[in-house]
Amino acid sequence: MFKGFQSVFYKEVIQISRDPLTLLLMLLVPMIQLLVFGYAINTDVRNIKTAVYNLDPGRESRDLLHAFENTDYFQIVSYAGSDEELNKAIVTGRVKVGIKIPPDYSDRLLNGRQATVLVLIDGSDSSIATQSLQVASQVGLTESLQRLTTGLPGSSGRTSQLPIEVRPKMLFNPDSRSANFMVPGLIAIILQIITTLLTAFSIVREREQGTLEQLLVTPVRPFGLMLGKLVPYGLIGIVETFTVLTVMRVVFDVPINGSLLLLIALSILFLFTALAIGLLISTKAQSQMQALQLAWLIMLPSVLLSGFMFPRESMPVIMQVIGYLVPATHFMEIIRGIVLRGATLMDLLPEVITLVVMGLVLLVLSAFRFRRKWA
Repeated sequence: MFKGFQSVFYKEVIQISRDPLTLLLMLLVPMIQLLVFGYAINTDVRNIKTAVYNLDPGRESRDLLHAFENTDYFQIVSYAGSDEELNKAIVTGRVKVGIKIPPDYSDRLLNGRQATVLVLIDGSDSSIATQSLQVASQVGLTESLQRLTTGLPGSSGRTSQLPIEVRPKMLFNPDSRSANFMVPGLIAIILQIITTLLTAFSIVREREQGTLEQLLVTPVRPFGLMLGKLVPYGLIGIVETFTVLTVMRVVFDVPINGSLLLLIALSILFLFTALAIGLLISTKAQSQMQALQLAWLIMLPSVLLSGFMFPRESMPVIMQVIGYLVPATHFMEIIRGIVLRGATLMDLLPEVITLVVMGLVLLVLSAFRFRRKWA
């Protein structure tokens, strides 16, 4: 019943050895998945980027800010000079938390009166918002108890109320609806995966069907071939974009606080970049199986390192760098910024410029690889 086993086994070993790229991907992809999962999956949010608007020059205000930083949950990255500047830093996504200390903070504590601190929290990221709310309240409670137990100025005879009151204010999703946070991010992931897979098989399929040689004898230039491959799938992606945005608004009742036209325009820009990734994969892969494996190398970081499921601030620096090279990371900021925070084009300009550069570089690289390989 095992007749022919040795011959077939020998043939398969030879066939695998003649396709080293597939063998390498089969061995490499699981290791990459393990490393990415191991480092990226971290539900403990830390190093939350924070802006400070401090109107009080006293030592007490500086001690409070040190207390926030010593928790390792808040990382002060900028100082604002006005309420508008503080709000702008949150709207643009540069920070997730804003701390405002009033000008009479130290005087009120020294005179035995309660001092109030305002903490603005970006509610567009539910996990960061929840953690920030809890830790900020805990910092205020801890500092108050320390003043009461150590007899610091401002704590004598006023035990009926805490010396320091932290007043958190949730912005851009005050109800902390998970759909408002997850659905826009899910749209970015879906568009990334679908468009990458669509174009990843395009040139490979031509090669396997034997029609690529027919294209090569025509006067079509490499860049024209790449663009011709990209545009039809881009139109499909645009239809898909309208569909998922409609479902997001109608079915999940996620309000779009920013400009719908801006969101559609930047979605098309993102589609162009994602399609260019698929084209680059198709110029490298020798078969559809290789194209699928190479696409997985892009799709996995898109899910785990883009900030869709886990905050990027809590990841190791190397993982943050890898995530920065993924287009979905930048579109995640764009779609959540427009949908939840009402961000404008100027607020999202760094992300837009990054996507434009990525798309052009990927398209030119795809055309160059195709010309070098087949010209």
